[in-house]
Amino acid sequence: MNQIHFMTKRILIVLFFVFSSCTKEAAEAETKTTLSGDTDDSAISLEGDLQISDFVWQGLNQFYYWQEEVNALADEQLNDEKAYAQYISENADPEAFFESLKHPDDRFSWIQDDYRELENTLQGIYATNGVEFGLLYACENCNELVGFVKYILQGSDASDKNIKRGDYFTGVNGTTLTVSNYRSLLFGDNLSYTLNMASIQNGTLTPNGVEVALTKEENFETNPIQLAKTITQGNGEKIGYLMYNQFVAEKSDALNQQFAEFKSQNITDLIIDLRYNGGGSVRNCVELASMITGQFTNKIFAEEQWNDKLLTYLKDRFGLESLINRFVSSLSDGTTINSLNLERVYIITTSETASASELLINGLASYIQVIQVGERTVGKNVGSITVYDYIDNDQTKNPDHTYAMQPIVLKIANNDGYADYADGLEPSTFIEEDIRNLGSLGEESELMLATALNLISGTAKFTIPQAELSRALLVKDPLLLKRQQMIVDKTLNVQGNR
Repeated sequence: MNQIHFMTKRILIVLFFVFSSCTKEAAEAETKTTLSGDTDDSAISLEGDLQISDFVWQGLNQFYYWQEEVNALADEQLNDEKAYAQYISENADPEAFFESLKHPDDRFSWIQDDYRELENTLQGIYATNGVEFGLLYACENCNELVGFVKYILQGSDASDKNIKRGDYFTGVNGTTLTVSNYRSLLFGDNLSYTLNMASIQNGTLTPNGVEVALTKEENFETNPIQLAKTITQGNGEKIGYLMYNQFVAEKSDALNQQFAEFKSQNITDLIIDLRYNGGGSVRNCVELASMITGQFTNKIFAEEQWNDKLLTYLKDRFGLESLINRFVSSLSDGTTINSLNLERVYIITTSETASASELLINGLASYIQVIQVGERTVGKNVGSITVYDYIDNDQTKNPDHTYAMQPIVLKIANNDGYADYADGLEPSTFIEEDIRNLGSLGEESELMLATALNLISGTAKFTIPQAELSRALLVKDPLLLKRQQMIVDKTLNVQGNR
């Protein structure tokens, strides 16, 4: 394979697409302004709220992965400026307009009315009381719901409350949870609420009278390292265990320090627990892959596949290298990566494991043995960028609104060219996380960890029990979409017709 030197510091690629020489100031000076500056009384101005819908169309037309397959996003829309302005005016609701332009295969793009909230979410900063939970129907063909605690965030309001992984709740503020009220009770604007807990007694889930009062902390900064430890087995071999819940580029240093600890412990095997990891930064993913290995510096970890117009632009402007993500030997600030030089890794997954987590598995599979334990993953083989409405080449955000988009802009393949896992990645050893017997994270008896440890030691026959509760009863988390991300480090500039 030809080796191309790749700078290990972060490369920020800024793409400028200017669709009109008309400035905002000039537009405001007109009584009625079209794309070409026509002052015809019949013309439609794309100022005011319409500029948001204009931004939506322009951004998706340029960057959307499926742009060529969505007729409404065809370049020909701009051939008739008045017709385009009329079209935008008929789609004045930017969120509904955004949804109407999505490709049928797109499960992951979204638009946000406040880019500050979006930025915080991508950095693991959001309002939370620290209880990470799931919901399921209490029974088949009923409307009542049951909540179950997956884990508690470190340093959160819940961390010193009477609540832990594996606990159940059936109500909020004394109101029974149902399919029609759970969004307002648990995901509404209320920062404080009380969970009404329940216990399983004689096989039946029954309210137990315990109440847990919780308060969400706004802009809470989560630690993506939920748990890390070294496990010593009977033969003296040491195994590293890392539960990593989000790929956050800004937290790379803490991750690197943890690998320094693993290295000092002389671990022989490593288990990465991604069961609740919805993804995040591609750069952080590449760094983690480089920490696990270390012997593949500068080799291709993953290659990006954009739409045709951007693929041509990126190749012509920045060269083929701009599409390639390579294993690195240092973080973006120049800090040397603590690499373990492993030839195999064990990765725990569930049906919540997505995007950058799947990229880690797929990218490493070209080079080392990846033993996947758990459930089939989500199947998010595509990545996104944050698209802002810039009004000039200095990346000045439009002061008239705070909308931004997180559209799918690329598919990403490993060094073997494989990227077609939209149905998810199938585990080597299948095991369902049992909602009725979650166990304690990091404990050697916890079923998923115990399975991985047994695969490493191979010293005893191990029977994997079947989950007692059907996952078909699970309710989709309305916030999960925003956590299932594969974010590439490219800043893109959209300037619409203003």
